[in-house]
Amino acid sequence: MNPSPKPAPPIAPRKDHTDVYHGLAFEDPYHWLREKDAPEVVRYLEAENAYLEATSADLAPFAEALYAELLSRIKQTDLSVPFRIGSFYYYSRTVEGLQYPIHCRKPAAADGSLRDDAVEEVLLDQNEMAKGKAFLAIGDFEVSDDAARLLFSTDEIGFRQYTLFVKELRTGVVSGPLAERVTSVAWAADDRTCFYVTEDPVTKRSDTLWRLAAGETPVKLYEEKDELFSIGVGRTKDKKLVVLGERSTDTWEARWLDAAQPLGDFRLVLPREKGHKYDVEHRAGTLYIRTNKDAKNFRLVTAPLHDPSPARWRSFVEHRPDVLLQDVEVFEDFLVVQEKHAALNHLRVHDFATGAWRELAFPEPVYAAVAAGTPEFASKRFRYNYQSLITPSSVFDYDTTTGESLLLKRDEVLGGYAPGRYASEQLWATARDGVKVPISIVYPKGHAKDARAPLFLYGYGSYGLGLPAGFDSRRLSLLERGVPYAIAHVRGGNEMGEAWHDDGMLMKKKNTFLDFIDCAEYLVAEKWTAPDRLLIEGGSAGGLLMGAVINERPDLFRAVHAAVPFVDVVNTMMDASLPLTIGEYLEWGNPNEKPVFDYILSYSPYDNLARKAYPAILVTTSYNDSQVMYWEPAKYVARLRTLKTDQNPLVLKTKMQPAGHGGASGRYDALRDRAFELAWMLRQVGITK
Repeated sequence: MNPSPKPAPPIAPRKDHTDVYHGLAFEDPYHWLREKDAPEVVRYLEAENAYLEATSADLAPFAEALYAELLSRIKQTDLSVPFRIGSFYYYSRTVEGLQYPIHCRKPAAADGSLRDDAVEEVLLDQNEMAKGKAFLAIGDFEVSDDAARLLFSTDEIGFRQYTLFVKELRTGVVSGPLAERVTSVAWAADDRTCFYVTEDPVTKRSDTLWRLAAGETPVKLYEEKDELFSIGVGRTKDKKLVVLGERSTDTWEARWLDAAQPLGDFRLVLPREKGHKYDVEHRAGTLYIRTNKDAKNFRLVTAPLHDPSPARWRSFVEHRPDVLLQDVEVFEDFLVVQEKHAALNHLRVHDFATGAWRELAFPEPVYAAVAAGTPEFASKRFRYNYQSLITPSSVFDYDTTTGESLLLKRDEVLGGYAPGRYASEQLWATARDGVKVPISIVYPKGHAKDARAPLFLYGYGSYGLGLPAGFDSRRLSLLERGVPYAIAHVRGGNEMGEAWHDDGMLMKKKNTFLDFIDCAEYLVAEKWTAPDRLLIEGGSAGGLLMGAVINERPDLFRAVHAAVPFVDVVNTMMDASLPLTIGEYLEWGNPNEKPVFDYILSYSPYDNLARKAYPAILVTTSYNDSQVMYWEPAKYVARLRTLKTDQNPLVLKTKMQPAGHGGASGRYDALRDRAFELAWMLRQVGITK
């Protein structure tokens, strides 16, 4: 009997389309894929999904086994650590079999403690809200100061388009929608007035601030006209101020309003100044200003609330060229700074009464430690999250009076997880220009570096967003099969400070791609793996990274997962009508300027596809993605099919049902998607069980 013929991949029709950029004609025969909801576009995407299913049918048992494996490690019925706001403790819980969390609260006892027998009040049951819906995400979740009302927003399609509602917590009555396309909210101190920000319906830029009092019509208070800026609204921890932040990539500005005077006018803190980034907190009439003025990696200064001009600044934390001051949290009796040095976070606590500083100690060479949210301004404790590539997510309260950290909860990893079976390190690869690039890696103890093992390498490197070396129980499915997992902390993030971002953006963007290649070559040279065993992954701007590195060095990688990849860079950045494009000029450059256009064109993955052999490639996207439109990966795959000279698989998976930039909203759906991705990648190196 002859074997069944291999399914033939879909071939997207070519249609004449020419764009003229800087007087030059650029043919784009797959431009028609931008016509969302056109029957032929939907047919093509569904044909790609059918091709993936046909070529992966034999993978189904492995993917199903991996799903069961991933699920078996998770405590499905679980409870978050409650946190106190006023007279209530707030938390969320999950129930086995239910896709979404249930958001709850319990009243605090007279002594301020949380007692087990306290009556639970369900604020939002996301499972009930999601009935009959394929997708449901909660955006804002803000309780009024008197604990009587809840502002919350929902997205039901995955386009990050949130609708605002208010719930009367004493009666359970939900009113709304109060507003559409809401991106941030804050209550005033009168418990009946709120402020919210809405986005432009075309560009999705958060640009308009509104005030809404109960039973009244919304009033527009501010509109940000500069298309490079977006705005957001919030409250200071002491609840005294409502703060409007206005930000572009390289310039920040802030305005404040007395929260007890919601009808008042917002006052400017410091006027907008190109290149000056600052944000503010407040305590006892003093502003705490984190600023990069004369301080590349930021410093902390104080100033009187009513006169925050630089002449009144007093230094609180000096600038250090090798330490990034990432965040500041101000309490009544103490202050916490979150800093980053050599790709690792550090937390330091300042006692206002004594002036003393204490730094928290962490036990592992590679870890992630961040503030975990301590809402109460008068708290004597500071909550933080600690985890590593080996240690599961752990919530601690740091007691500022004793200097001790109390472990409140460590996520359980079911199935007999033994951290002692694994080791982690921070490696340093030397980039071709001599810069040292950190790599975080976790592997089974006793792992032989003989160039025979597969290795899974992840990267991102954009927007100054550093990748934390945190825990993910799903990675255990790699480690238990002898596959180390590594993170390349390439330039474009902030792992080594603000300059690390600067050196991986605009006209230095190629450093991001070259760093990743150099990290991969380092891992090969050190015999962690070999090119025919190296698996790589990145999402969004990390998907751009994947596209760029396999164009440059397709021989260096065995298989690639490009998730919601930003691969059609030239056409997207030249189209100012698309969501987010103009605001991105300060990250990628404005291609309306010819030198910038030429530079972007030189690395844009879609434009640099060539007739040659490529690794095995899995591309995933969502039809309703608002950040990277589905057509970018669709066009990329369609074009690459006509050029690749190898027999390696190239597949496109589009979630046609409502889903977002981060994929499915339900936890079981998301886990099933991840199981398939891991199964597909592992098969490329011969692992099928």
